[in-house]
Amino acid sequence: MAVAVRSAPALLDKLERLGQAARYDLSCACGPTAGRSRGADDRWIYPAVLPSGERIPLLKVLQEGRCDRGCRYCAQGHGGVADATSFTPEELTRVFFDLRQAGRVDGLFLSSAIRGGAVGSMDRMLATAELVRRSGFRGYLHLKLIPGSGADQIDRAMQLATRVSVNLEAPTAFHLQRVAPSKHLERHLLAAMRQVAAAEAAGRFARAGQTTQFVVGAADETDRDLARASDWLYRRLRLRRVYYSAFQPVPGTALAHRPATPPLREHRLYQMDFLLRKYGFALGEIPFDEGGALARDRDPKTAWAEQHPERFPVEVNTAPVAELLRVPGIGPRTAARLLELRGAEKLRGRSALRAAGVAVRLAAPYLLLDGRRAVPRQLGLF
Repeated sequence: MAVAVRSAPALLDKLERLGQAARYDLSCACGPTAGRSRGADDRWIYPAVLPSGERIPLLKVLQEGRCDRGCRYCAQGHGGVADATSFTPEELTRVFFDLRQAGRVDGLFLSSAIRGGAVGSMDRMLATAELVRRSGFRGYLHLKLIPGSGADQIDRAMQLATRVSVNLEAPTAFHLQRVAPSKHLERHLLAAMRQVAAAEAAGRFARAGQTTQFVVGAADETDRDLARASDWLYRRLRLRRVYYSAFQPVPGTALAHRPATPPLREHRLYQMDFLLRKYGFALGEIPFDEGGALARDRDPKTAWAEQHPERFPVEVNTAPVAELLRVPGIGPRTAARLLELRGAEKLRGRSALRAAGVAVRLAAPYLLLDGRRAVPRQLGLF
């Protein structure tokens, strides 16, 4: 269904161009693959999961379309294929409110290419955010922090935004130089992230925090490289999420010749990330092969469990949450549900496991039910 908005055709044309240009950025909490196969009519509206768990449609768009920087994978960089389309703050505010009035979006994710310097580009984004807030919008607003922005601009972004993000793109300075030679990891990227982290620690930015994104496979980094960087970001800078975007070659860019990164690699990185963030795994427990890669034929928790038979089976009726979370097929919500159910009565059959949301095929080899092995696979009951 086409979007019915009152904006002038020229503004809708800009929205089409700059919305499409923003589609590769996942760090608006759209999830690992959400929004990559949008229909022809709503290509700039993306489903987003907020920190509260609520799902809302976001307008995701760039303020500027062509960039002064030379990131080798990006169509917006100089020498790339992007045009010079841009929104004024007034134009973008109008488009956003027209879409809201039409019932199409509930939030805004605003990023930008860098044109005329980082400070000027960030000023235009902040001017848009100011107008949106002054016009009465109090909902979800995600602002991308332009690499090289001033400290005062970052402070203002935190005052206006629900969430902010800086895309690291690569896990180390060495890898960053391979894909974005104009960016300095510490000066342009980590300095801003440290400022946001310090503000959070001081209670001056207590909303939805900050996120980042890695482009996976563009710089020949390993899964271990990405895991080390993510673990450091979670522990030291208290990031809310790290997003992983499988590299897709764009015609006309310096890396157009490179093969696309398989979606399965991205998927395994998200599974690894959940082990670090939600399951109590330490970085040293994540199973990598000799080349630093996660297994492709099984998820990382199953790979870990297969390497640690001494930890299993665990008794569903008595195991603490930390042990249940080590079982393949059991996540945090499922573990909490198991505790709730076993508080009422002992769990004795696979129906009880399924009632709690356990992925029985994965979990059965690692569980005891009231002292007995979970129903054997060879009986054909799974």
